[in-house]
Amino acid sequence: MTADVAVAGIGLHPFGRFEGTSAHAMGATALHDAMNDASIARGDFQAAFCATAYGGVASGHRVLGALGLTGVPIVDVEAGCASGGAALSLAAGAIAAGQYDTVLVVGIEKMGSGMIRSSFFEPWMEAAGLSAGPAYFALRARRLMDEHGLGAGHLAELVVKNRSAGVHNPDAMFNTVVTADEVLTSKMVCDPLRLLMLCAPNEGAAAVVLRRADLAGPGTPRLLAAELRSHLPGSVLDESTPLAGIDDTGITPPSTLAAQDAWESAGVGPDDLDLVECQDTDAARELLVWHELGLCDRGEQARILAEGTFGPGGRLPVNQSGGLLSKGEPLGASGLGQVVELALQLRGEGGHRQVKGARVGLAHTIGRGANASVTILGTAVAAG
Repeated sequence: MTADVAVAGIGLHPFGRFEGTSAHAMGATALHDAMNDASIARGDFQAAFCATAYGGVASGHRVLGALGLTGVPIVDVEAGCASGGAALSLAAGAIAAGQYDTVLVVGIEKMGSGMIRSSFFEPWMEAAGLSAGPAYFALRARRLMDEHGLGAGHLAELVVKNRSAGVHNPDAMFNTVVTADEVLTSKMVCDPLRLLMLCAPNEGAAAVVLRRADLAGPGTPRLLAAELRSHLPGSVLDESTPLAGIDDTGITPPSTLAAQDAWESAGVGPDDLDLVECQDTDAARELLVWHELGLCDRGEQARILAEGTFGPGGRLPVNQSGGLLSKGEPLGASGLGQVVELALQLRGEGGHRQVKGARVGLAHTIGRGANASVTILGTAVAAG
């Protein structure tokens, strides 16, 4: 549905810790760079969407206000970890419907360290463990390990994979390699998850300029799909209200629902992908995502890790940017940060982490709500 929409410009404020710099200032930096990349200025766009979960009232107005760009419709979007994907979907839909021809999309966040708190969960839910925290992540990891034939060593291998890719990303919070032994001897957070198996909530911003494809340059990546789905009721182990369901037998997870919609919209399937950026809140989360997106069958993760199929230089690099385990996760910015990475790769500007011949890439986020987003970008040739 979105093949006629192009990613005309990209901008990124690094992810990490930036004392004294507000989320809105980081957003202004990313947006300024994206507009320069697209060669547009005030008067060349008709609307803006701002993704954030913790940015506060009228965050988009504050970002655009810092650049003297207010006056157009500005819409703030919150959908947990999928906020960036949700904002992108709304912006792309407006262009595809003919409402606008050029739209700004920016994602911002400034988060403290430690466990992510959310008003989505009532205080008694958090006290009872009915929230998306490390205890829930650990239970889900245990179930994954049992059902897919995985052990703690496989979780460590996943971390080693992503951190080795993050070495080549100067915008990542952590760009040093780790060994499996270092992962397995790091502090235990909640068995089986250790500290290096969990991503760090942090700060950052990302922005893209979407434009009608016929107004963009010939080498501009195309947005082939931007889909958002929520959870089906009843699941006992998803990001909506963990442990409060009754069963999850036969309940399709929201990531799979979003992926199915995206395959249909884009007219491509898993075998057509050249790279994937996906949610790795913890190491087990990424291994589960591989199955939920249809990238592998149940129980194939151990073999894929051993063969390096989804690692740097493999057939289908997953989280070539280093993923959230290297970059950290500023909620409102993380999904758009993935889109920035895909656009760089499709433009052949990935530097030392460039995926050779990349033509089609997928970005995925999943978080509380539960909301899941799947975005697919392709080169103009791949878009047909």
